Amino acid sequence: MNVPAPGLPARVRIHEVGARDGLQNEKTAVPTEVKAEFVRRLAASGLTTIEATSFVHPKWVPQLADAEQLFPLLSDVDADLPVLVPNERGLDRALALGATRIAVFGSATETFASRNLNRTVAESLAMFEPVVARARQGGAHVRGYLSMCFGDPWEGAVPVHQVVSVAKALLDLGCDELSLGDTIGVATPGHVQALLCALNEAGVPTDRIGVHFHDTYGQALSNTLAALQHGVTTVDASAGGLGGCPYAKSATGNLATEDLVWMLDGLGIETGVDLAALTATSVWMAEQLGRPSPSRTVRALSHKE
Repeated sequence: MNVPAPGLPARVRIHEVGARDGLQNEKTAVPTEVKAEFVRRLAASGLTTIEATSFVHPKWVPQLADAEQLFPLLSDVDADLPVLVPNERGLDRALALGATRIAVFGSATETFASRNLNRTVAESLAMFEPVVARARQGGAHVRGYLSMCFGDPWEGAVPVHQVVSVAKALLDLGCDELSLGDTIGVATPGHVQALLCALNEAGVPTDRIGVHFHDTYGQALSNTLAALQHGVTTVDASAGGLGGCPYAKSATGNLATEDLVWMLDGLGIETGVDLAALTATSVWMAEQLGRPSPSRTVRALSHKE
């Protein structure tokens, strides 16, 4: 049943990350043609923002080594296709292929910045500065990912003020929007609302914030609802629940797009997504990967069929 609840947005934009954040965690590379078909099917289901790939060095993310081959195959896709770039070299590769939406990936903690970017937080921000500036000068939209916003496997709980400081620094560089990442899935609703309130108090408007939750402890949907109650209207999710958490091997990983759409549909919140078509796409992708989808909604709906 469609039963709206008070105080929630009328529409939510889903930032689909399955083709990038999901597939980059696969043990073996998915064929380029399969990736392209995946993106096309996601767009056909009504998703309007689909993160396509990442222009990082193949040594670090071999599953996405085909970015140059994949991106041109998506020229006919009717959706925004953001790509992740780690530095100016990655930006050059992306811009050369006509990318108009760029994302950089920062960390709220020093340990993860060191392990993921081989830099301090300050050094990573310095690396992003020319990337963001050049992308903006070229007319591109820039998203800033901020990981470890709620907890870090090495440092433990991450102080809210620390996250706010790095978030503001990313926006000050010129990022158009900010995605708050619960990288290891430890957030709970009160923590989510506390961080959003602190960001607002520091001058960061809610309409520039997106949320990216992992379902390690089964909290992704409840955390999303807390964000929606605060006014957030951009939510990251991964079709079929693709993607894992590298620091919690048994974790479900990314919030499944189907689970999110089921909740939003029930609340009467518009997404523009056809849940049946999306589910069929995730069933198809699961077949390509040779294993069932971890999404509860995909399993429930495909079982009914």
